Amino acid sequence: MKAIKNFFYNASYQLLLLLVPLITQPYVSRVLQPLGNGIYNSTYNTMQYFILIGDLGISVYANREIAYHRDDPEMRSRIFWEIELLQLITTTTASIFFFLFIGIDHQNLSIQLIQLLWLTAAGIDISWYFMALEDFGKTVLRNTLVKLISVVFIFILVKSPADLWKYTVIQGGAQLVGALTLWPYLRESIVKVKFSTLNVFRHFKPSLVLFVPNIAIQVYSVVNKSMLQYMVSKTAVAYFTFGDNLVKTVLAIVTATGSVMLPRIAARFARGDLKAVHESLYRNMNFVASISFPLMFGLAAMGERFAPKFFGHQYLLSGQVITAEAPIIVLIAWSTVIGRQYLMPVQRMREYTTSVTLGAVINVVANIPLILMYGTVGTAIATVISEASVTLYQIWTVQETLSVKRMFQGQWKYLVSGGLMFLIVRFLVNRWSMTIPHIIFEVAIGAIVYVVGVLLVRAQIVDEVRRVLRSRFGR
Repeated sequence: MKAIKNFFYNASYQLLLLLVPLITQPYVSRVLQPLGNGIYNSTYNTMQYFILIGDLGISVYANREIAYHRDDPEMRSRIFWEIELLQLITTTTASIFFFLFIGIDHQNLSIQLIQLLWLTAAGIDISWYFMALEDFGKTVLRNTLVKLISVVFIFILVKSPADLWKYTVIQGGAQLVGALTLWPYLRESIVKVKFSTLNVFRHFKPSLVLFVPNIAIQVYSVVNKSMLQYMVSKTAVAYFTFGDNLVKTVLAIVTATGSVMLPRIAARFARGDLKAVHESLYRNMNFVASISFPLMFGLAAMGERFAPKFFGHQYLLSGQVITAEAPIIVLIAWSTVIGRQYLMPVQRMREYTTSVTLGAVINVVANIPLILMYGTVGTAIATVISEASVTLYQIWTVQETLSVKRMFQGQWKYLVSGGLMFLIVRFLVNRWSMTIPHIIFEVAIGAIVYVVGVLLVRAQIVDEVRRVLRSRFGR
């Protein structure tokens, strides 16, 4: 029940992340125009390289390490301070590299400097600690409040393309304030330790092991945009980013299970309960499939008509990006369970690292011809190809220890139900104008068709929901 509660905490926050862009992006896309959004996204994209250097795999490593020792307050507190001090050292080092970089690249200097707020926030972000303790309520509450406040400031202060710096301050400042608000909660679970006894750098090497897959993962969201910027234009980055962000925001509802289940599975593995680890994986694969297929088909059906209405007529290409990139929702859902919920917590890092590195290499290689041929949409196609390679490699690498048949058993039912939903919603979208009542009706019809389809074919998720309801309400 705790896992389900944490999932709904995370899923509710991901739903907020979905709703916030629905409110702000149509406004920001029109006010800042494609060029202003291109500058923001390009400088933010650049800052992600330095955040990556500052993170050094620490956040994922810390989540797992705290989970291993969460029942020992003294050891847990010692590990917390060692990892946080290491995080401060690495982000300070990343800041030095950033100042060396802007000494060479002077473009949009003021916006680049404001983006430092994100790096500062990364240095003091301790959300990994509460996630490891499966205490998602605090992080969700903090992020919800900060997000809502930032939305208000965007509408009050951002009025024209000249307000790009204000928008950048609001976005980065919200991240920093959010990170600061978690610190007071430490008094409830951290005990005093002698700082003179801390061994900070003993965590450097194991976190560095996670740095390689972190780099590879960032290729999908960072390097491809950099390639698009230099091969096409900054405006093309804006078109791709708006479409990609919408897909990734919807995807976050599915991948919320990764943050919830990693510490739980790590704790089970630490106790040697491999059977429970395997059973969790099979059930989670079914669960994410039941959610990811309708989300994929829904976006694919509505994307091309929805984006120009949502972002503005200048963002027609964003709609094509949404449709082309929609398959990654299912692909990443699968790889989240296999990679982050199995390979990572059971310490099979070599296979996990190889999979994401393979995807990164394929992403870069595929981007070159696809961008040259299809421009902005080519980057979306390359993303799908690279994510498919990650998922296929992970499936291949676990086939000796897990039952691939059990992992995908019954998923054809979600595919069929989602495919039927796609055909009906696509039919409606192509014949109706994109008004708010029509969009709401199309989403509602799609949901009804999918749920009815799942019930008719008796998909496994139906039995899972009944089991949860019986355990919760005793019937």
